[in-house]
Amino acid sequence: MPTIGLGVYQNIQCAQAVTAALKHGYTHVDSARLYKNETQVGVGIKAAGADRSKLFISKSFVDSLQNLKYGLEGTREPLGSSDYYDLYLLHSPHGGKELRLKAYRGLLEAKKKGLVRTVGVSNYGPKHIEEIREAGLELPAVNQVELHPLDQQKPIAEYCKKHNILVQAYTPLLRFNFSGDKDGVIQSVADKIQKSVAQVLVRWSLQHGFVPLPKSEHEERIKANAQVYGWAIPAEEMARLDALDKGDDGAVTWNPIHMD
Repeated sequence: MPTIGLGVYQNIQCAQAVTAALKHGYTHVDSARLYKNETQVGVGIKAAGADRSKLFISKSFVDSLQNLKYGLEGTREPLGSSDYYDLYLLHSPHGGKELRLKAYRGLLEAKKKGLVRTVGVSNYGPKHIEEIREAGLELPAVNQVELHPLDQQKPIAEYCKKHNILVQAYTPLLRFNFSGDKDGVIQSVADKIQKSVAQVLVRWSLQHGFVPLPKSEHEERIKANAQVYGWAIPAEEMARLDALDKGDDGAVTWNPIHMD
């Protein structure tokens, strides 16, 4: 799995962003049925002239069996990936335990049929993944959650590490909402190591072993967000960023990890 991906949430006209990302070395696009831009992702892939076999396309959906069937069968062609998805996620733990397990079993069945190569979940707390483990089912390969220095999701990250589940970090740039960083630590670190704030945030995720999914509609920012290799944030600066954690109070999105 690629170590960085392009997020396209709330970017309905995302074709140009997808094309720009593929042009600058991205091979992972994180789309979703809920985002209503699958066709645009496909247009962007086609415009880039990208080799589908070298791309990693992930999908997610709102948790209902109807949406699972429609998502798997109805949007592969617009995406330009009519044979399979590289990764398919349950979008959230909404719906209750019974529906979550039914949907997950459906996803595993899709994997057996070759429609999906990897299955995962999103916004799942440890208790939601424990339901899967206790049911004797194959554990998800991925858990995608909001994750950044202000909300480090430590219980989830520790659980996933223990069970060899890769953590993908959405909203790694905090939507540039730094109200929780009142002392300007993030900007200070960026200034000290002469990198952009976005690069620092993406690199922070990488150094913790997460897969960040930064979002942008602008080619230069998309390019810069991927220029995070060949250098590292020094240990003392990482410690300053790690100290910013506010848990759930640091979240800037819906973050439904405690859903019953």
